Amino acid sequence: MTAQKKKSKSKKKSKQVRTIDHSTGRVIRIIVGCLFGVLAIFTLAALISYLFTWSKDLSLASDPELFDNSVAAENSGGKIGFLWAQFLVSKLFGLGAFVIPFFLGAVAVLCFRIRKVNILKLSIVTIFGAIIFSVFFSYIFSFTSMDSLFGNGAGGSYGYFANEWLCRMLGKLGAGCVIALAILIWLSLFTPKVAFWFDSLIFNAAHWERKRKEPVVEAESDDPEEPEDDDETLETEEVEGVSEPEEVVVPKAKIPASQSTTADDVELIIEKDDNDFFPDLPEDEKARLFDPRLDLPNYQQPPLSLLDDYRDKWYEVSRDELEKNKSKIVNALANYKIKVESIVAKMGPTVTLYKIHIADGVRIVQVKRLEEDIAMSLAAKGVRVITLTDAIGIEVANEKPSIVALKSILNSPKFKEATMELPMALGITVTNEPFFLDLEKMPHLLIAGATGMGKSVGLNAIIASLIYCKHPSEMKFVLVDPKKVELSLYNKLEKHFLAMLPDGDEAIITDNTKVIHTLNSLCTEMDSRYDLLKMADVRKIKEYNEKFLSRKLNPAKGHMFLPYIVVIIDEFADLLMTSGREIEEPIARLAQKARAVGIHLVIATQRPTTDIITGTIKANFNSRIAFKVNAMVDSKTILDQTGANRLIGRGDMLVSYPGAELTRVQCALIDTDEIKRITKFVSDQQGYPHAFYLPEYVDKDDDESAIGAVDLHKRDKLFEEAAKIVVQYQQGSTSLIQRKLNLGYNRAGRIIDQLEAAGIVGPYGGSKARSVLVTDFDSLDRILESLDHI
Repeated sequence: MTAQKKKSKSKKKSKQVRTIDHSTGRVIRIIVGCLFGVLAIFTLAALISYLFTWSKDLSLASDPELFDNSVAAENSGGKIGFLWAQFLVSKLFGLGAFVIPFFLGAVAVLCFRIRKVNILKLSIVTIFGAIIFSVFFSYIFSFTSMDSLFGNGAGGSYGYFANEWLCRMLGKLGAGCVIALAILIWLSLFTPKVAFWFDSLIFNAAHWERKRKEPVVEAESDDPEEPEDDDETLETEEVEGVSEPEEVVVPKAKIPASQSTTADDVELIIEKDDNDFFPDLPEDEKARLFDPRLDLPNYQQPPLSLLDDYRDKWYEVSRDELEKNKSKIVNALANYKIKVESIVAKMGPTVTLYKIHIADGVRIVQVKRLEEDIAMSLAAKGVRVITLTDAIGIEVANEKPSIVALKSILNSPKFKEATMELPMALGITVTNEPFFLDLEKMPHLLIAGATGMGKSVGLNAIIASLIYCKHPSEMKFVLVDPKKVELSLYNKLEKHFLAMLPDGDEAIITDNTKVIHTLNSLCTEMDSRYDLLKMADVRKIKEYNEKFLSRKLNPAKGHMFLPYIVVIIDEFADLLMTSGREIEEPIARLAQKARAVGIHLVIATQRPTTDIITGTIKANFNSRIAFKVNAMVDSKTILDQTGANRLIGRGDMLVSYPGAELTRVQCALIDTDEIKRITKFVSDQQGYPHAFYLPEYVDKDDDESAIGAVDLHKRDKLFEEAAKIVVQYQQGSTSLIQRKLNLGYNRAGRIIDQLEAAGIVGPYGGSKARSVLVTDFDSLDRILESLDHI
């Protein structure tokens, strides 16, 4: 018998042992689940029955021949049910014992894998709950005639003595406060929604008190040259503010699979039919293969408590300020014989929008020409005249600008209800409404503005929004930071959310050469993804992922769930100055094609000039955010229109995206301390072994192996493993090797060329996969042995 045959038999035996061990464990798990399920039902029934029959069955407790006589118990659980219920209720926790059957039922749910259950947390919550409610019921019923319920009160023996001790130490009032606090803590442990609700209740009470509707007045004057203030009125519209609901509800999105398949998976996979990919795997193992969240099953999204709410930095526009600005606007227009019919004020966090209804016959362009005069008469920053659907709008900066908290946007009902793949919470509009967009639909974003006007805060708000709303397996960041300090805080997310080249030293890319290699690597990743979409006969990543999750794509053929990749470049101008065309070409290529395969670009610059924001960039980045700029020409460069030069700074921005008018937004604030808390919370959890590796990139100028014939004396160290994979799947595909061995496209291509030179796969056949010339491992071993002797 040859060594290869012995090895094959050993593999089959090992495979059978694993299958038997897995089946035995599965049977034990099901049996244990059934036992706990039956015990939960029995306990619940016995407890409920005990409430109504305990006095009738009480004599049984002292009967020495309880199990020998023929007297039946009234309890629906019989004599054992009565004794079990009496022990839990009378001897221990009273009515608090009703927590016990729910704990037993949860263990059964865990065993049946109906739902994921944290058994440690469940045990703590159950024990704590039984104790707390035992004391609670003893305290409540001590004020009634039912104190003697079940012999030791409604809280059982434990609750009775604990309540007595608390009352002696703290009195009735103090004991009640302690018990109420303990119940609140228990509810918060049971679900964080309680804590969020409590926090939201306090905030909303204060918020709505501030948002009470103000009196309505209407500006009108018969004589435009001598308007009378007593007859002029200003109507203020109450706009629904941004409230804080209980918790963030993540917009619906698909979940990606793991990056690679383990060696055990390769050994067990036997391709037979597209409808039966893995016949040797149990159904639950198949589900695991297609469920990408199981790579990090215990990952928890950051809680909103890590973010600040800046309640003390929210200011309401006073009535005096509104009236003063109204009078100035009416007077300024009256100087030019423009009569104002009415004014409606909508108050935003930093800017108030005055909707002006002018008299019939007055052309809108007449008012827009007076923008400079109105700004001068108001003596305010940030004055803009805009055209609305049914009126003229004049935006005037508030005397006291408010700070918009990112927490308030993430908590807004509109954000909760939105269905987005890549949600970005950006801020609040001048009409005081939360503003958010889906990067997946934009599909790329250009951010520009003068130094210190809020670009970095905007980038942080975008990154934080995505972290709050996505699982690490759903999305990866490529962070480019030429300044080396702006994005360094996100280094801790390397093993959760960051993507990089396999040979990269740091996940945050700061070196220009590495930036070029990374962008070209992303182009390779883009092409590889397009190949997968073509094989799957779909057009978009969303359709591909849905098809994969529904098990219509075979992982044995290289298919896997594709996470979104968001590329953030903080200072684009610096890269262009040093690298020029080498940077612009891959960015333009990605911007043109990468949307369909889930790669999206967000680039920012503080130099919004024509040599930086070129025609190529503008053509491919039709979604843009402009912070305050110093000159009108810069605004036209970014937005193709003026306006950004009239912003007030500190996060005031104009957003332009397809299908919508230019929107003025106050950017949400997230400061350094908040970012540190988020990154620490994520990094303290279990992550992947390393960052998400992009395809390996080899500069053609340095790739000596790309020229000349293949030298089999210099085989890749993964040559033998790649050969086994090709023979295993009978598919000579570069993408298969790339996926299974987690290699770059170039390296996988060189290995395929070496396999061809060794006679293992056939020549390149265009769109068709290469044929595999070796059909079994015995033949492959002979080829590999011969290669060792050349």
